[in-house]
Amino acid sequence: MQANKGDRLRVHGRTVGHGDRLAEVEEVLGEAGEPPYRVRYDDGHEAIVAPGPDSVVEHETEQRRTR
Repeated sequence: MQANKGDRLRVHGRTVGHGDRLAEVEEVLGEAGEPPYRVRYDDGHEAIVAPGPDSVVEHETEQRRTR
């Protein structure tokens, strides 16, 4: 998994009734775009995360195409 500042991290809900969580990558702490990432979730919460298999990176260029 690789991300850049400005990309979005989508963490899929793990149980029925819990939707996806979206976060913007504020800083890449690993080398060459690798985790961990400092992110800010839509609710304003900030965290340092090492995303698991339930997460995908939506690159900033992909976001522009879908808007």
